[in-house]
Amino acid sequence: MDIKDIARPLDGASISAFLKSLPAKPLLLGLGEARHFVQELGEVRNEIFRHLVEHEGYRSFAIESDCLMGLVVNDYLATGEGTLDDVMERGFSHNFGASPANRELVRWMRTYNEEHDEKLRFFGFDGPLEYWAASPRQALTGLYDLLNGAVVTRETLDTLLGPDDRWSNEATAMDPSLSIGQSADAQRLRLIADDLVSLLDTQAPGLGAEDRELAALYGRTAVGLLRYHYWMADASPARWTRLSALRAAMMAANLRAIAEHGPALVFSSNLHLQRNKSFMSFGDQTLEWWSAGALVGTKLGDRYAFLATALGTVGVDDPPADTAEGVLSTLPWDHSLIDARRLAEAVTKPAKRVSQDFAYFPLDPAQLDMIDGVVFLRKALV
Repeated sequence: MDIKDIARPLDGASISAFLKSLPAKPLLLGLGEARHFVQELGEVRNEIFRHLVEHEGYRSFAIESDCLMGLVVNDYLATGEGTLDDVMERGFSHNFGASPANRELVRWMRTYNEEHDEKLRFFGFDGPLEYWAASPRQALTGLYDLLNGAVVTRETLDTLLGPDDRWSNEATAMDPSLSIGQSADAQRLRLIADDLVSLLDTQAPGLGAEDRELAALYGRTAVGLLRYHYWMADASPARWTRLSALRAAMMAANLRAIAEHGPALVFSSNLHLQRNKSFMSFGDQTLEWWSAGALVGTKLGDRYAFLATALGTVGVDDPPADTAEGVLSTLPWDHSLIDARRLAEAVTKPAKRVSQDFAYFPLDPAQLDMIDGVVFLRKALV
């Protein structure tokens, strides 16, 4: 089989043809990253999203960034209040606000909203997490205020939360003894969070649609953060596997909520959006957990689709000819869209690419049949 028979240059026509080839129109279209902070990939993503908005009815964009910080970006898109500089600083985690492609995306989405009645929405779908977790204050107090309390007094809630820096201590990532996640205060806050979420279930009809959505976000974030903090304090060998799984579960819960506004383009690491289990070396351990894509795919079925990205030359590193990336590098286009399942048939017994760049995740040829398509960039500057 000629590799060109299962690939097309990446453009609007190939994107629409890819969507038509799927068994159902996806509520969530995942576009994975082989590596964060590849500017050209961000630019390609923006082109794909613009086409999806203008020709395929997409109205939402979601990125692997703090779900609460994402509210800042969405408010700016809706109102235009504030400055773009401030939004990029306060609306993204993981340093994603420094990306020129992300800045251009937010600018374009705001301009679109100024010119159209049907508005675009922006979501972060990660928890308020790095390798450690943020304070649950914003989520807990936000939910508390929307429900007018009733579970405990505000003073009790503030006392139990205490100073935010005792929650957001980065050193807890490597030293569980520094975490307060299993303290008496944290344990009581978990019960309070559970009671507040239960209260939301009983009071939801009295809230407007926007407040219900915001309260649900606060509720699942508060519960998820307190769970995460609990396991931050765990000293067993299972600690990082459990934390990785909890993060994936928080992502998946946010994605399911975003799907209710679908269809949406979701941009994140291939590792998070893939349908198969994730594996990652961590010290002398190999962590293994079900990815957010696998979790949300279980719920959405054919309404979830996944486009992985793959890179040819990364910096000065050319792919070996017997890898999937090496085969794809023979395509005549700088940017290509490939039918991944047919690629699995065309590339027989490929080797897995090995990279010295720890931030780059090459395609796993054994998993090609679990990917719907591959967006391939012949060269990537890092």
